Amino acid sequence: MRRAVIIGAGFSGIFASRALGKQRKELETVVIDKAEYSNFLPLLPDVLGRGIEPEFLEWGLSGLKSRGVDFLKEEAIGVDLDKKEVRTNGGKLLRYDYLIIACGSLTNFYGNDALRLGSLKMDDATDARNMLAELKKDDFSCCVIAGGGYTGVEIASNLRVYFEKKKKDKRILLVERAPQILGPLPSWMRSYVLDNLKRQKVEVITGASIAEAGSGRVHLSSGAVLENALLVWAAGVKIPDFLSSLKLERNPQGRFKVDEYLRLNESCFVLGDAAYFEHKGSFLRMAVQFSIAQGCLAAENIIRHMKGEPLKGYRPLDLGYVIPMANNRSCGEVFGLRVKGVFATLLHYCMCIYRSFGLKNKLGLFVSLLKGGARC
Repeated sequence: MRRAVIIGAGFSGIFASRALGKQRKELETVVIDKAEYSNFLPLLPDVLGRGIEPEFLEWGLSGLKSRGVDFLKEEAIGVDLDKKEVRTNGGKLLRYDYLIIACGSLTNFYGNDALRLGSLKMDDATDARNMLAELKKDDFSCCVIAGGGYTGVEIASNLRVYFEKKKKDKRILLVERAPQILGPLPSWMRSYVLDNLKRQKVEVITGASIAEAGSGRVHLSSGAVLENALLVWAAGVKIPDFLSSLKLERNPQGRFKVDEYLRLNESCFVLGDAAYFEHKGSFLRMAVQFSIAQGCLAAENIIRHMKGEPLKGYRPLDLGYVIPMANNRSCGEVFGLRVKGVFATLLHYCMCIYRSFGLKNKLGLFVSLLKGGARC
């Protein structure tokens, strides 16, 4: 029997495994992930501002068994594309006929262990719980968020709503080393978000970075020093280190360049945040909608290959995106149209509920969002 190995249980990995599991009579499918749960990343910041229970953002990977998929709770530590082997930290060596690398991305501390140990991040539901626990200690006077991308902006907005609900007057600073926040986005969207952050009394500092942090003190590259500060790191992402041994073409984020079928070679697919797919003269942005579509297509192409049928090329369908803000002044572009305010917020959360895994989680998110609505 042939074997497909999937590294990572994010959106692309889960959707690929669901399709491949239906081929259980002809194909053994194994998902490898170091965590017990698949995390619903788009709503992690909402644990802070909207009071979403982290448990509704987790889906137990043991549930894959009922879909004809084996789950191995270990961490992949090496891949040999020539020998078609995957090594795990548990000492296992899995040989494959087909490999899907869908390991997503992690917060990038750029090799600075001091910043890694002295800051909070938001990679999964456990990180969200940890951040809540630190906020409840209330032993700081300001929050410093490193990184003015999607995640940094959403965390800043949610922190303000959290403090308002607790009737706490805390200073929030968003620090971005580039000349502006949300650099790749249209100018109207950047301006809208910046105006809303000012409305929420979030101080935005551009052209600066975190030079040093420790013992509640944050030093900026500008020379400013922030005392009694809680540092949140959202200044970039990277793919897991175990893939660094693959000496293949990557983009500046470390994502692997794939062909039109999302492959590194005839037996290895790379999906989601780990994939660099050229589109309209650039690389496709990281987004849930693309990860899901890629997972489905990779599974379909594996099945096609098994049957000796021609593969299908990947053609991205961009439905749009929304920058959700915790005070409901969200904005985005959907089907090429600008959307703002409460309507944009509703679109975002409706799509999140639809895409979440498991009926319990869908219902839990719906109730949480009804209870946790923020002031406009």
